[in-house]
Amino acid sequence: MESTKIGIEVKRLGAIDYQKAWDLQKSTVDLRLKGEARDRLILCEHNHVYTFGKSADQNNLLINDVFLKNIGAQKFEIERGGDITYHGPGQLVGYPILNLHELGIGVKRYVDLLEESLIVTLEKFGIQTTRIDSLTGIWLVDGPPRKIAAIGIKVSRGITMHGFALNVNTDLSYFNHIVPCGITDKSVTSMEKELGKTLDFEHVTQVYETVFQEILYS
Repeated sequence: MESTKIGIEVKRLGAIDYQKAWDLQKSTVDLRLKGEARDRLILCEHNHVYTFGKSADQNNLLINDVFLKNIGAQKFEIERGGDITYHGPGQLVGYPILNLHELGIGVKRYVDLLEESLIVTLEKFGIQTTRIDSLTGIWLVDGPPRKIAAIGIKVSRGITMHGFALNVNTDLSYFNHIVPCGITDKSVTSMEKELGKTLDFEHVTQVYETVFQEILYS
């Protein structure tokens, strides 16, 4: 599904293989650099996959390749920042391909806005979240700190790629096989776990799309 508003094109891809989405990101970045495409927000889900950022510690994957295959998961080393993270069904993954020069913002401001888009979206579902100094992602802090969304980006020549992963109805057991983002003393959570019910994934996606466009392009 596609929708277009001033400044940005949104592509909702549904469930898509990680490699295909990664290839699409790279081809879109090339077009954006050439001025042959507008800003684009890719929203999707992936099959079970673990991705390593440029600074990842391989030891933060706690299982071997045989176990990885047995649980139906893949692994990729990619060019975003950060350590290891998990993507899977029930998780909303967003890849904004944006020209920061045209938006008139720097990398830090972009990350702040990306975080804000997640915080505002979660607030609309009654989930209060925040940032934690020196830690990436979006956190719940009413009780033990727990991460509900991860962020990892790459910016080259002012064009962004990679983005965020929001745990909606995610099977959190897959996080047991890693040290998420290299953080050993904090847990992960999902909207489903916090609210005690399964959410309409398409509705969450639509709400996020609207919030993202309001925050980045208002």
